[in-house]
Amino acid sequence: MSPYDLLFATVLRRMDPERAHGLAFGLIRASARVPGLRALVRARFAPALPALRVTALGLDLPGPFGLAAGFDKNAVGVDGLTALGFDFVEIGTVTAQPQPGNPRPRLFRLTRDRALVNRMGFNNEGSAAVAARLARGPRGPVVGVNIGKTKAVPESEAVADYVISTERLAPHADYLVVNVSSPNTPGLRDLQAADRLRPLLAAVRAAADRAVPGGRVPLLVKIAPDLADEDVDAVAGLALDLGLDGIIATNTTIAREGLATGPAAVQATGAGGLSGAPLKERSLAVLRRLYARVGDRVTLIGVGGVETADDVWERVLAGATLVQGYTGFIYAGPGWTRALHRGLAERLAASPYATLAEAVGAAARAGKEAA
Repeated sequence: MSPYDLLFATVLRRMDPERAHGLAFGLIRASARVPGLRALVRARFAPALPALRVTALGLDLPGPFGLAAGFDKNAVGVDGLTALGFDFVEIGTVTAQPQPGNPRPRLFRLTRDRALVNRMGFNNEGSAAVAARLARGPRGPVVGVNIGKTKAVPESEAVADYVISTERLAPHADYLVVNVSSPNTPGLRDLQAADRLRPLLAAVRAAADRAVPGGRVPLLVKIAPDLADEDVDAVAGLALDLGLDGIIATNTTIAREGLATGPAAVQATGAGGLSGAPLKERSLAVLRRLYARVGDRVTLIGVGGVETADDVWERVLAGATLVQGYTGFIYAGPGWTRALHRGLAERLAASPYATLAEAVGAAARAGKEAA
């Protein structure tokens, strides 16, 4: 049992999950503020592995593995998180107006399933405050910015709400993500329908271009695993039509099938998005479906149920140029990214591919050749 496993078993799992998150994140943030400590942490947890370097979305990254949105909602701990080995950090979800989120408790562990259920409700300080913080910080690690709809804003005004956040945040984002797939904001997932998503993405693209004249901030959309296959296909077609830079597959799920946790315990958590190991197969299926339709014309980011180096490698072979995780970090602790990177480097070295870029989508291409 690792020191973190012992800490989790004896202390963290006995604490309210949101309180435990705050404690752990506070330590991560503090480590980045102590002179010299960040360098020591980085040397321990994020050794350089040149073979894993990747170019995606026009960005040069030390590797393909990033932290998904939800962990650092307000861009307060990017330096500490990248010191732990994340190759990029996606902050948010950020809304135009500050909001407290849903009432507590709103975060739950399903430990037997290595999963979480959350109904946080986009609790964040608002796009003006987050933009100001990003503007003050040095430009170093790659930071994606995930934006969503303010809960109090009616659906009829959703586009204008996203545009406000875009205008504030685009100048400080290495890439921008339109989140229309959280299950915790009423009506949000309705925006995934192609006829509603098209004008939203077009307006965000135009706003980002106005906010960064002479530059182009990459724009992505994050979709739910619960979409029907034909809706996944529609999003893929829309991405090609609009010249979207990327798609993130996937957000959390509202499904609860096949869990090891007993039905009564699952029901006690209430509504919310399920993340972690149970999400793996559906998220992978959505990724494969997207790659079959967009190929290398749109950058795909795979997320959902990623725990091991084998999971990361599988996403790459299925078509993901980049991969993200979150729930695995909660269960595995600070040594997680180091283990993933080393394992991924070993798999690449043992493969017929000289670079990760060559491996992206290789399984899909092999399947076509076999057919």
